[in-house]
Amino acid sequence: MAYVKNLFDENFIQYASYVIRDRAIPDIIDGLKPVQRRIIHTMIKTDDGRFVKVANVVGKVMAYHPHGDASIYTALVNLANKELFIDKQGNFGNMYTGDSASAPRYIECRLRPITEDILNTNPRITKYVDTYDGRDTEPVAFQAKLPLVLIMGAEGIAVGMSTQIMSHNVHEVIEAEKACLRGEKFELYPDFQTGGLIDVSEYKDGLGKLVARAKMDTSDEKKIVITELPYGSTSESLMDSIEKAAKNGKVKIASINDYTAKDVNIEIKLPRGVYVKDVVDSLYAFTECEKTVYCNLLVIKDNMPVQMTCTQVIEYHAKQLTGILKQELELEKLDLMEKLHLRTLERIFVEERIYKKIEEMKTEEAVNKAVKDGFKPFKAELIRDITDEDVEHLLKIPIRRISLYDINKNRKEVQAINARIKEINKLLKHLVEYAISYLDGIETKLDPATIKRRTKITNIKTVDVKAVVKRDSSLRYDEKSGYLGLQVPGGNELFKVTPYDRIIFVRKSGIYSVVEAPKKLFVGPEMRYCGFADKEALSKVLFTVIYRDPQTQYVYIKRTRVGAYIMNRDYFFQPEEGVEVLHVDTRKNFKFTLNYVPKPRVKVLKETFKAEDFLEKGLKALGTRVVAKEVQTVTID
Repeated sequence: MAYVKNLFDENFIQYASYVIRDRAIPDIIDGLKPVQRRIIHTMIKTDDGRFVKVANVVGKVMAYHPHGDASIYTALVNLANKELFIDKQGNFGNMYTGDSASAPRYIECRLRPITEDILNTNPRITKYVDTYDGRDTEPVAFQAKLPLVLIMGAEGIAVGMSTQIMSHNVHEVIEAEKACLRGEKFELYPDFQTGGLIDVSEYKDGLGKLVARAKMDTSDEKKIVITELPYGSTSESLMDSIEKAAKNGKVKIASINDYTAKDVNIEIKLPRGVYVKDVVDSLYAFTECEKTVYCNLLVIKDNMPVQMTCTQVIEYHAKQLTGILKQELELEKLDLMEKLHLRTLERIFVEERIYKKIEEMKTEEAVNKAVKDGFKPFKAELIRDITDEDVEHLLKIPIRRISLYDINKNRKEVQAINARIKEINKLLKHLVEYAISYLDGIETKLDPATIKRRTKITNIKTVDVKAVVKRDSSLRYDEKSGYLGLQVPGGNELFKVTPYDRIIFVRKSGIYSVVEAPKKLFVGPEMRYCGFADKEALSKVLFTVIYRDPQTQYVYIKRTRVGAYIMNRDYFFQPEEGVEVLHVDTRKNFKFTLNYVPKPRVKVLKETFKAEDFLEKGLKALGTRVVAKEVQTVTID
C-alpha cells in the first residue's frame, strides 16, 4: 500500500506541475501558453508573406505540440481573433454571436510583420530546447518586448489554481511601460474587444473584481437596443438570459430579436404600459446585461506560478525590455567589430600584397605562417590577433576580387561600420531613452483600430436585486399536509414574498428556522408562526412564546428576541425539551386567558394576564411560569 501511495503521489505531482506550467498558465516572459508559442514559432519559421491554409499550419505545429490538432486549431483561431500577431482570411467566427470558425481547410492566415519586432527569436538571446520527439528545437519562451500577458489576457484552470487575466488596451500598456521607464506613476484598466461598460473601482491592480455592463440605447422609451456586450457574453447567451428572466416573471418584455452581424444589435420591445425606466434595472439585476468578473493575475515566473499585479508586470517588462535591447545592441556591436576586423584584414592583405608571400609555399602550415608573419608589421592596426579562421577567410578571396579591389569602397564601408559602432555605444549609455523610442516605433506600426479603446470606464451603481424584484408571489401554508412554500397547491395564503425574502417559521414543538422563501417545505401541522426574517427587522421583533409542560400541565411565558442565526438550522425558543407551544405572538401588548383544568376545590376556572407584565429575557433563558395551576387551553384576546 505504501508503494502504491507513493506512486500516486509522485505521478499526481508530476501531472499537476505539467498542467500548471505547460498548459494552463501563461509565462510572464512572453505572455503565451505553450500551444500559442508553438503556433507563432512555426509561423515564423515558415513565413513567406503569403496566406496559408490554417490546416497546413496546424499540421506543422503538431511537430512541436504533442496534444492533437483540435487544441492547436482552437488556439490559433483565438490567437488570430486577438488581432495582434496574425492576419486572417475567411470565417474565423464571430466574437459577438459566439459562432465558431469554419473548418481549418477553408480559412487562411499569415504572420504580421510586427510579430518579429515584438518577439526576439535570436537563438543567441532566446533559449531553445529540443522538441518532444528530439527532431527539432523550440523556444522555451520568446523574449517579448511588450507585456503580452496584459495585452492579450488569459484564462486557465490548472490543478488547485486558476488564472483570470483581463485584456488591456495595447496603446495604454505601451504608455504605462514608457511611464515606468521614466519613473512616473501609471494606472492600467481592462479593455475588451466586445466593448461595453466597466466599473474598475475594485479592480485592485488586476487582483480584485470589476463590474461589466452591456451598452444600451434607451432613446426610445418603448424599445431597448443593446449595442455592446459585457465581458464574457455573446449575443446568444445574453438573449438566453433575458428570455429566461422574462419566463420567470422577473423582466417584462414583449419580444426580443437579435440582428447582430458586424456590430451588436439586440432589440428588446416592451409590452403596453411598460416603459424603459421600468425595465433597465431589472435587466441589470436578472440577466447577463450586468456581470461581476473576478480577476486573478497568475503567471509562470522563474518556472513557478506567481500572483502578480499589473504594476509589477509592467515593471518586470520595462526591465526585460532594456535587457533585451542591451543584448541586441551588444551582439550587433560584436558582429560589427568582427566585420570591421575582417575588412581591415582584407585591406592590408591586398594593399600590402601579403598574398604574394604564399606563392612559393608548399604546405598548408607554411602558407598559414606566411600570412600571419605578413601581418606582424601591421599589428597595431588590427582589432585582435589573427586566427586560423581569419587566414582561411583571406585565402578564400577570389583572384578576380583581389585584382579589382576598390580601396575607396572599403574605406566607406569601414567608416559606416565605425559610425554605427559609435551610435551603438551612445545607445548603450542611454538605454532608457532608446527603449522609449523603440516603444514609440512599435506603436506607429500598430493598426489604428487596435489602439482605440473599446470599453468605456464609468461608475456603476450595482442594482440591488431585492430592491428591484416585487413581492408578488404567494407564500402558502397547507395545515393538513404540513407544507409551506410558493408552490404549495391549495392551502391558505399567508403573505406576498419574493424568491429572495428570508422567512422565519415556528413549529408546534417550539423549533424555529430561518430559510429563503421555499418552493415547498414540510414544517408539520399546526405551525405556530411565520413571518419575514430580514436581519435588521428581525432584531426589532419581540417574540412572546406561550408553552405548556406536558407533565405538570403548567403554562410558561417567554418574551425574547432573535439576534444572529444560521440559515436552514433548527433553534429552540425554550431550553426545555418536549414542551408544547400553545401560541407565538409578535405584539408588544396583548392579553391572554388561561383556562384551568376543572377540579373539585377549584373555584376560579380561568384567569386573564397581560403579556407586557412579564419581563423580556435572553434567548437561552428559561420561561417564566405564569401560575401554579394545570392549564387546559389558552385563549388570546
